[in-house]
Amino acid sequence: MKRIDLREKIIQTAATLFYRNGYNSTGINEIIRDSGIAKATLYSHFRSKEELCLSYLQYMNGKFLEEIKEFCYSQKENKSRILLIFDFLETFYNDSNFNGCWCLKTMAEIPKDDKRIKKEIQNQKNQFISFINELSEINFKGKSSKIRNSKVRQIYLLYESAVGESHLHQMNWPIKEAKNICAQII
Repeated sequence: MKRIDLREKIIQTAATLFYRNGYNSTGINEIIRDSGIAKATLYSHFRSKEELCLSYLQYMNGKFLEEIKEFCYSQKENKSRILLIFDFLETFYNDSNFNGCWCLKTMAEIPKDDKRIKKEIQNQKNQFISFINELSEINFKGKSSKIRNSKVRQIYLLYESAVGESHLHQMNWPIKEAKNICAQII
């Protein structure tokens, strides 16, 4: 197997395990076993579990942004395009593997002084805010940047709370309610 393919296999295996079981509950030996590799192979690609975690977060975010952008931009452009993020979330929620937000799950498990992982998660959340801003251009055209930024952050908070609460309650009503509130904002 090519080196890049092996690295991707390790990341995908770690992603499945970290997302399903949690970062702290997933051991390196479990990743090695499920990847079907030797310990030396894992450490030739990743110097530490933290480095593997950063790759996991980047993998999940890359996949997420690609899928949500494709979902939202495949629809005709109109004022309600921003609401599609909640439709995407509902699709994500209905997936049998839905287990909440990988970023927040990881944040809850890392030490407070782990600046590298925290910075990566903050960066990913800021990328999502930028995407919401991009989607909302048609909704807030002519509004001041201060009003627009405030509304974009409100939509972001609605989305993030819908992720957490739908996971907590194991029901989709938080997604539906967040979408309704978002419709009032726009």
